[in-house]
Amino acid sequence: MTETPDGIALARAFFARVWAAPHDLDAIDELMTPDYRLHNAGTTIEGRDNFKTWVGEMQAQIGEPTNEHLDLFMDETGEKVVSRWITRAVNRGLFGTAADGRAIDYTGISIWRVRDGRLAECWVERSALELRSRLIEV
Repeated sequence: MTETPDGIALARAFFARVWAAPHDLDAIDELMTPDYRLHNAGTTIEGRDNFKTWVGEMQAQIGEPTNEHLDLFMDETGEKVVSRWITRAVNRGLFGTAADGRAIDYTGISIWRVRDGRLAECWVERSALELRSRLIEV
């Protein structure tokens, strides 16, 4: 039996511990480097503490999230991990909309850079425009 590569284990742990209830934001200290950077929607979040704040704000806008890796793989060097994923949740005011409790889902692709056994950087592309359009439809 082959052991799970470190980067894949880190990506799975991030989804399971941080994005799933009860949202263990302290797990970020274990899973991410101190200088962790997230590139998302034209913005870069720098540092674990700023990332924790961003995650907390995002989680306040979506309720009861579940996350699923649809594809998850690592490059041959072990330096990059890629996940194509889906999040399902309820709307608690995402994009400034009314917190109406509607079921929502969105897909995305995350590319993480792994350094020293931790996630060091992430580039995310997600179907935010499509989700926003569905939320503001009358």
